Amino acid sequence: MTYILNIETATKNCSVSLAKDGKTIFLKELNSGGYSHAEKLHEFILEVVKNSGIELSQIKAVAVSKGPGSYTGLRIGVSAAKGLCFALDIPLISINTLKSLALSISVMNGVIVPLLDARRMEVYSSVFNMKNEELRAVKAEIISSESFNEYLEEGIVHLVGDGVEKCKTIITHKNVIFVDGKFPSANEMSSLSFEKFKINDFEDVAYFEPFYLKDFVAIKSKK
Repeated sequence: MTYILNIETATKNCSVSLAKDGKTIFLKELNSGGYSHAEKLHEFILEVVKNSGIELSQIKAVAVSKGPGSYTGLRIGVSAAKGLCFALDIPLISINTLKSLALSISVMNGVIVPLLDARRMEVYSSVFNMKNEELRAVKAEIISSESFNEYLEEGIVHLVGDGVEKCKTIITHKNVIFVDGKFPSANEMSSLSFEKFKINDFEDVAYFEPFYLKDFVAIKSKK
């Protein structure tokens, strides 16, 4: 039996799961509309392990959402994951945030475009087929009426994630489907992290850094 702890903090959803052989056996998450990761993440980790009925020493690896996403959220998640890996002497696995978000829905046709809000009218996005295979690499882009037209002209396009809301009044193509209420979750990480574990696809714990996509820009306080 392979137990893997999965940590997702790339967005406002603070999410932790414990998986056995790629199946989630316990999930704890909170999306309160703000970033609660600093206060809740370690509490969630301990709760997930306890409620799964195992000891920390039984965990074979820790998987963390690598981004893109919130700079602060990613830093908190990666720091926690690294600390556990060092303490338990186990490998670190990184998971593409958009790939796991795409797994949150199952479709019978068309493509899935996971979208993460990147402020103003910009999103982080990628494109996946029904088998969760990446058709277009992740990039930051400004949403316009022409966004994803090459896929919309071919068939149904499912937009999913917290970047969906800003698309609704701009993308009006007949083939677009908006999927509301979805955030990256540690639940979808379970199968992805197990697949990586089986082929020893691990990160260097000392040098691994999140995939920010854009440079961090500090905003000066108005106070």
